[in-house]
Amino acid sequence: MRNYSLSDFDAVLAIGRHGSFRAAALDLGMSTSALSSTIARLETRLGVRLFNRTTRSVVLTEAGRRFVAQVAPALADIQQALDAVRAQQDTPAGTLRINTFATARREILAPLVLECLRRFPQIRIDVVTQSNLIDVVAGGFDFGIRSRNLIPSDMIAIPLGPVRRHAVVAAPGYLAEHGTPDVPADLAAHACIRTALPNGALLRWQFEAEGAPVAVDVDGPLTLDDPSLARIAVQARVGIGYFMESDVCEDIAAGRLVRLLADWTPPLSPLCLYYPSRRNPPAAFRVFVELARELARAQGDRPDRAPAEMRGPTATLS
Repeated sequence: MRNYSLSDFDAVLAIGRHGSFRAAALDLGMSTSALSSTIARLETRLGVRLFNRTTRSVVLTEAGRRFVAQVAPALADIQQALDAVRAQQDTPAGTLRINTFATARREILAPLVLECLRRFPQIRIDVVTQSNLIDVVAGGFDFGIRSRNLIPSDMIAIPLGPVRRHAVVAAPGYLAEHGTPDVPADLAAHACIRTALPNGALLRWQFEAEGAPVAVDVDGPLTLDDPSLARIAVQARVGIGYFMESDVCEDIAAGRLVRLLADWTPPLSPLCLYYPSRRNPPAAFRVFVELARELARAQGDRPDRAPAEMRGPTATLS
């Protein structure tokens, strides 16, 4: 074992999970060339090829599959032993990895992530943004943050933040010139800022009437994939925009933007921090969970908190 390191084995498992050197390198926080060199050195020491590489794919060889099948459980045991030792730390330290999506990242950065770093300066946090829902355990993440309705049932979930809603907004000057829509169907007569999704499709604006969903295909002169740019365009009177309420609440309060169709945008499923049950979690893991629960309790005292039936479950670490 003197010529091998756990990081070598982690590299093999990461490439096996992702089927890509580039994706695995991003997961491991290293360059693709460094990862390729690590695997080349390991294969030389072992005397066997672990991966078949082409310009389009990376696939485990038969030897590689056997290697992963035997090494993965052993690494899990080692990780559990390390967790047991780290659980005895007096000062929380180490790196936490969180998987989330763009809107949630903006909503939880200050109250949870930055607050954790302020309280516990020896903790490091890696936040990875992905639009698609992944298996956080297989992806090597400590936590995930998603809407409650998307969280696997076998995960422990803690609700984060106040009630979430979409907000349709426009600049006062735009409304003075073009009028105000009273129902979603009126949007057909207005210029709207369209949102491009990661898969290339256009976002349909979602509303609700008497408990029934209403989806509207809007039209307009500008299509963007960044809410911050869309907000600038709406403030510049280019058209009406559709945002998460948290992205434009300060503009609404200051009168820079006017909220429209509020009765048509009901509460959404709340954001939750979620994670698998763990024995002997590291101190950094424990304090982050407690901070999330503290945030949940604080939001529970707010008048705009989510109703009880919407709040995610909490549970002790096990």
